[in-house]
Amino acid sequence: MHVPSYPVRGAGLGLRREFLTEAAEQPPPAASFYEVAPENWIGVGGRFGRLFRSMTERYPFVCHGLSLSIGSPAALDEAFVQRVKTFLDTHQIRAYTEHLSYTSDDGQLYDLMPIPFTEDAVHYVAERVRRVQDILERRIALENVSYYAAPGQALREIDFLNAVLTEADCDLLLDVNNIYVNSINHGYDAVEFLEALPAERVVYCHVAGHYVEAPDLRVDTHGADVIDPVWSLLDHAYQRFGVFPTLLERDFNIPPLDQLNAEVAQIATIQARHQPAADLEVVHA
Repeated sequence: MHVPSYPVRGAGLGLRREFLTEAAEQPPPAASFYEVAPENWIGVGGRFGRLFRSMTERYPFVCHGLSLSIGSPAALDEAFVQRVKTFLDTHQIRAYTEHLSYTSDDGQLYDLMPIPFTEDAVHYVAERVRRVQDILERRIALENVSYYAAPGQALREIDFLNAVLTEADCDLLLDVNNIYVNSINHGYDAVEFLEALPAERVVYCHVAGHYVEAPDLRVDTHGADVIDPVWSLLDHAYQRFGVFPTLLERDFNIPPLDQLNAEVAQIATIQARHQPAADLEVVHA
C-alpha cells in the first residue's frame, strides 16, 4: 500500500509555556510530535530557551505561525520571513504553516481577519505565498480558518481556498474544528466541504475545542475539550483520505498535562481504527 509522505507521524500536541517544564521532564506518552508558533520562541533565551531547545533536539516539531499576515494589504514583511527561516533551520522544524487570513495593515490588528473571497484576492495571496516559499526555500501550508463575516464575497469559501492552494502551489493544514465551526456559522454541510478538499495537499491536521455562543454561532477559542461532532468529522476525514498526522490545539483554559494527553490519545485511537498499528509507527520522510 502506498504511504503518503508526511513531515511527522501520529498524534501531536501544541506545546505551551504553561506546561513546558513538565513536558520536558515527563513527556506526554501519546504525543509523537509538537507544534509551536515561531513568533513565541524566536529570540527566547534563558531557562525557557534551554528547555525549548532540549525538546526540539529530542522530538519532531512543526510550526504554525501567527503573524505572516499573508492576505494583508500591507507589504510582506520579508525581514520577518528571514527570521522565521533561521528559526526553522536552527530547530530542524519539519513543516511551517500559517493562517489563510491576515493580522496586520499599518500595524498589528490582533485578530485573524477574513480575506475577501474574490478572484483578485486569490491572485494576490498566491503571489505572496510564492514569495514566502522562495525566501524560506521550502513549501508552506495554509490553514482553512474560522471566520465570522465574508466582506465582498464573490466565491464560496471552498472554491476560494482551493484556488489559492492551486495557484500558489502550496500545501494545506487541515483544521476539522474550523470546518465544523464555519458549517454552523455559515450554514453549509461540513462533510461536503471536507470531501471537496485536495487530500494530496494535506501535511497535517488540527483538532480543537470551541465555544457555543448561540445555537447558530460557534466561536473558535481552542479553550475547551474537543466535542463529539468534531471527532466524528476527523474520523470521516481518515475514512475519506487515509490517516494523516493530527495535532491537538489548546490555547487557554489549559487543563493538566495528563488530561491533554488523554485527548491526544483519542486522536491516536481514531487513527488506529483506520490503519494497522504497525503503519502508525512509520516515520515519514
